[in-house]
Amino acid sequence: MLFALLLLPAAFAGWAVGHYTSLGSASKTVVHTVTFGGTTTTPTTTTSATTTSATTTSSGGGGNAAAGKAVFAANGCASCHTFQPAGATGTVGPNLDTAPTSDAKADGNMDLTAFVKQSIEDPDAYIAKGYTKGIMPTTFGSSLSATQLNDLVAFIVAGQS
Repeated sequence: MLFALLLLPAAFAGWAVGHYTSLGSASKTVVHTVTFGGTTTTPTTTTSATTTSATTTSSGGGGNAAAGKAVFAANGCASCHTFQPAGATGTVGPNLDTAPTSDAKADGNMDLTAFVKQSIEDPDAYIAKGYTKGIMPTTFGSSLSATQLNDLVAFIVAGQS
């Protein structure tokens, strides 16, 4: 039982590291020849390329917007937020296509990058119109590394129109 509990986080970490380090490069799937009961399969190799529309940006505390897309996906942001650059359609939290810009202005005309970062680290510091305190988890400020946080901020800021 303990082995199974330890295996799940290790598997997720391996997936995240592999996914994060392969951003912007072609992914390859290799199938090796295997023989079962006299039947041999033919080995094949397929390659598919994935392109990302997010760009690297220095806004967001020097974060990398392309890497931020992976942080967004890995932390379940899409389940609560709509955000077109991530293909997200969640409706529990504010729409990240439009809300950060308008909410930063409503919050004393705060700098957009600083507002987005504060909204992730301390989501109850400013409550968007139509939402209530306590909906967004308050743990992202401590569970994300500084690099992940800056990358996520850069991704969200880069998606603002």
